[in-house]
Amino acid sequence: MTPVAISIASWTWASLLLSSVAHSEGNPPPIDFARDVAPIFERHCLSCHTTDNRKGGINLTTSEDLVDLAYLDQNDPDSSDLLALVTPEAEGERPRMPIKGDPLTPDQVETLRRWIAEGANWPEGLVLSPDDESIWWSFRPIAPVEPPNHPTAPEAWQTHPIDRFVFSRLAEQGLSPSPPADRRTLIRRASFDLRGLPPTPQEVQAFLEDDAPDAFERLIDRFLASPQYGERWGRHWLDVVRFGESNGYERNVLINNVWPFRDAIIRAFNSDRPFDQLVREHLAGDVIGPGDPNREIGTAFLVCGPYDDVGNQDPVQAAQIRANTLDDMIRATGESFLGLTIGCARCHDHKFDPILQRDYYAFSSAVAGVHHGSQVVATEEQRRLDAERRAPLIADRDRLNAEIASLREAIRSRAEAGASDIEGTWTRPSVSRTGTEERFEPVEARFVRLVIEGLDTNPDQPVGCRLEEFEVWTASEPPRNVALAANGGQADGPSRIAEDFADAYSADLTIDGRFGSRWISGGTTLTIRLASPETIDRVWFSSDKAGAAAGLGEATFVSEYRIEVSSDGNSWIEVANSRDRLPINEAHRQKRLFDREATADDLAQLATLARQRDEVIGALAAIEPLPNWWVGSFRQPEEPSYLLIGGDPQRRGDPVSASSLSALSGLNSSFSLPLDAPEADRRLALARWIVAKDNPLTPRVLANRLWHYHFGTGIVDTPSDFGVMGGRPTHPELLDWLARRLLDEGWRLKPLHRLIMTSQTYQQSSAYHLEAAAIDGDSRLLWRFPARRLSGEEVRDATLQIAGVLNPTMGGPGFRLYRYIQDNVATYVPLDDPGPETYRRAVYHQNARAMRVDVLTDFDCPDPASAAPRRDATTTPLQALTLLNHRFTLDMASALADRLRREAGDEPTAQVHLAFALAFSREPDEAERLSSLDLIDRHGLDAFCRALLNTNELIYVD
Repeated sequence: MTPVAISIASWTWASLLLSSVAHSEGNPPPIDFARDVAPIFERHCLSCHTTDNRKGGINLTTSEDLVDLAYLDQNDPDSSDLLALVTPEAEGERPRMPIKGDPLTPDQVETLRRWIAEGANWPEGLVLSPDDESIWWSFRPIAPVEPPNHPTAPEAWQTHPIDRFVFSRLAEQGLSPSPPADRRTLIRRASFDLRGLPPTPQEVQAFLEDDAPDAFERLIDRFLASPQYGERWGRHWLDVVRFGESNGYERNVLINNVWPFRDAIIRAFNSDRPFDQLVREHLAGDVIGPGDPNREIGTAFLVCGPYDDVGNQDPVQAAQIRANTLDDMIRATGESFLGLTIGCARCHDHKFDPILQRDYYAFSSAVAGVHHGSQVVATEEQRRLDAERRAPLIADRDRLNAEIASLREAIRSRAEAGASDIEGTWTRPSVSRTGTEERFEPVEARFVRLVIEGLDTNPDQPVGCRLEEFEVWTASEPPRNVALAANGGQADGPSRIAEDFADAYSADLTIDGRFGSRWISGGTTLTIRLASPETIDRVWFSSDKAGAAAGLGEATFVSEYRIEVSSDGNSWIEVANSRDRLPINEAHRQKRLFDREATADDLAQLATLARQRDEVIGALAAIEPLPNWWVGSFRQPEEPSYLLIGGDPQRRGDPVSASSLSALSGLNSSFSLPLDAPEADRRLALARWIVAKDNPLTPRVLANRLWHYHFGTGIVDTPSDFGVMGGRPTHPELLDWLARRLLDEGWRLKPLHRLIMTSQTYQQSSAYHLEAAAIDGDSRLLWRFPARRLSGEEVRDATLQIAGVLNPTMGGPGFRLYRYIQDNVATYVPLDDPGPETYRRAVYHQNARAMRVDVLTDFDCPDPASAAPRRDATTTPLQALTLLNHRFTLDMASALADRLRREAGDEPTAQVHLAFALAFSREPDEAERLSSLDLIDRHGLDAFCRALLNTNELIYVD
């Protein structure tokens, strides 16, 4: 390819002459760069290819990059790289360059081809700048729009600003709004919307009897003031920030101290804390509110996602795990607050959005000092009082430990003086985990006992031994292993217990004749009962015959022991021990010398000191510890962050400092920190930029989330993706108006709730109209209120409330609808019969990742392994089967029947009327009343209640 210089001072007189001749002969006039080419670049290219953004290394504001990269070939324009990028390779395909909006038209491509063929002239000094159309809509400043006035709008739709926007959009499509919903529908809709629960019959009746013009506004205010509002809307935000209470990956163990973050979110919504403050706390609560637990808890946002805690000794893999950990924080930050898939730029510049790979690593630098874990979160006063209580006890403990150490050292010094005497008795090899044999004089026995006196990892610790096989051999020929279970042997010994799997580490594993699975002792003895008395002369045992566990932290095997036999299981005779074997390590050697040298007085004095120390330690343990929460830990990174080529931690590019997005570098709030900026400053700078008033992304995203949860779909139907591959706003002006209103309200959400819900748009009927649906089937333009099915939490919570058993207790550690079984990995077994201790709101359920809970999971509660900015609503047979047959539903039907008898008496008609009021916020019609009475008469009140809890009307909101 032959590069062509693009920057030319002026057209030469020759080119002008040739142009005029060509034009006079009927050919098209020469391409004028400013008139013909510059508009193409400005509208379609400069949102990504500017001095500040340089996606792909290209800047099209001047000619310099085109010259340097040889993108043009005058002699063969069709082979020019620039032309190839904007031309589809085949009919129906998009061009390789993901141009914003529609691809270039054939005429525009032909204009570029002719421009290249004519020499690609770019007048010197001409600098292009993106026009508004070339900047992707979500990156543009929030427009100062005003609600339109449509001449055909009904009177009721002419006053509220939201209605004016919505009606104008409906009119464009020839659509009309629906009439208002009836008052029973309206209160049920609002109650589920703001509280996630149905209204009580008393609330419904009071609202029906309130004739004041502002009755609905006051109802909204009451619901917003309810503590249940925070439980409902806090759950929405927990979905967005991928809040989960286990770490995921293969271990997936519970994190039992992250629940304060959930409670803090609920409190923040209830108090209507400004959302910009909440964002700053999420990223830097420890920086802006040190000593204030309500603010410090915010940083749990950074570490409440899944993370791999297994660790890896391979530095390459360890670096990859760390990169993945930071990636979770980067994605959560970009998607939750900015509505951008920044994570897509981990390996290369974003394919569609104006996000550079450098931007990704600038965000990585901002969170590079964040690490998963817990730390004390307390006020200064709490810390002071705790220190005052602990200080004297700690001093006593340290003094006693020093006295014990001094006495033991004196004994060890005396022992070393005579060490040679005892060391001369150590004539046999050390105990081996792969197999140890003890021979002794033949003896008749019915019982054989291994008494553990020390482990390889600790000579003073006899508990926790791993033993895979224990063999007892007869003195006869041929010898037989009479300990084998197959030969009638029985093993008994306390074992480590795994919940619901009491035999997981059973002593029976020592006599099953197989290697690999191990008994893990919960005590100091293993007793083998033989099928009958036998004459024996040998035992053999192993902890790891294959040597597979060596060096892997599983080397806890018996190293000090004695072997005893008995004929009746009561009187025991020692036949062998390990005292003449070489110590397994220096700690065992010291222990043996100490045991030989210590006198009775020494031991008594040590026991007294140890008892006193244990009393002090007990007193320390009795002091209530300071709160220790899962908020992460923060430390200055040891080195700068680097751009990783291809996202590979082993391929470092240039160092990258914490900074804002390059595509928004023109904002006054933009920042770029030094490479060695303090860790705390990085997070705080990022947080401040995210909620800066000139950042157009954050208020748009937040306003859209509110709209999404009120109407089931946002103005942008991809709430966490405002990029090119996300949805386009159905009402862009309305979205900007709401975003600006949010800023004007000081980032407070409750005024926006009130504004949305007082509109005619929100208060419409959900009635279906075939003609309107043919134009807008999903009611995205809101010609009716979109009916929705309740979420899984709402289904469960509403059932509990209707049955009269909902426990309203707020906050604190969550309840579990599963049995939690933890060994090296975690197992979650759904409860078949959840009891009253689980009758709290579902937001307080301890949600673990990759865990299934019948009612919640069946109704599409998302797995918190990733963020869930919008809920699915599937229809499956499991939903019907669960509601019909699960123990929970049966219990709730019984509880509802008891409530109906208690509150309505024994008269079936009164029971039916109360049941309909509780479940549907209405009276039954005559056909419903008669069929309900017939069902009660034939099958009983419990069956009627069970049917009621399985109705579509219960789990749908109109």
